[in-house]
Amino acid sequence: MPLIYCIEDDESIRELVVYALKNNNFDAKGFENGKTLFDNPIPDLIILDIMLPGDDGYVILERLKSNFKTSNIPIIMLTAKTSEFDKVKSLDMGADDYVEKPFGIMELISRVKAVLRRSKKIDRSTELTFKEIYIDYDKYLVSVSQKEVSLTHKEFELLYYLIKNQGIVLSRDKIMNEIWGFDFEGETRTIDVHIRTLRLKLGDAGKYIKTIRNVGYKLGG
Repeated sequence: MPLIYCIEDDESIRELVVYALKNNNFDAKGFENGKTLFDNPIPDLIILDIMLPGDDGYVILERLKSNFKTSNIPIIMLTAKTSEFDKVKSLDMGADDYVEKPFGIMELISRVKAVLRRSKKIDRSTELTFKEIYIDYDKYLVSVSQKEVSLTHKEFELLYYLIKNQGIVLSRDKIMNEIWGFDFEGETRTIDVHIRTLRLKLGDAGKYIKTIRNVGYKLGG
């Protein structure tokens, strides 16, 4: 039975979400903030409110994604913020989906199931290499010519996806669906930004990421 945490300071919303999850055959636990979150067993998914007392959802999300033990936990953001900036920020920081408040409880349950299905389908080979680039998924490690490179969570996922599909042309839509989990209303600018920063961080090895005009990207010649 999948274990799901709901971090929400509004008690009525938190209790409703936990109750609905349990009625849909999930093991669920609620938290009013993130203070004790990291003292508990690692869950299969986290539903995370942005507006929280103390550390807000963005701070908690960053902590989760920067720790290799918790970086792979799927996360759905609950947000009362409806601007494109806030949605893009959540996705860029590593969130797998977002749900705007007020929300329908059955829609939330449906999104939980969809995110869990996607996360289970991903086949993770522990170690991959391309030329002088080395990546170890389990250790959350990237190196170029044996020198460690620090990447954000989404940069790491993007590089892993490119190496795993080296030589294959990947469209922006395909990358968006694979790395960000769904087509974010045709939004692909965030991919171009991540590719640009990834090339910079890889140094000379960044040249291996090729732009395919009007299509997307591929790794290799």
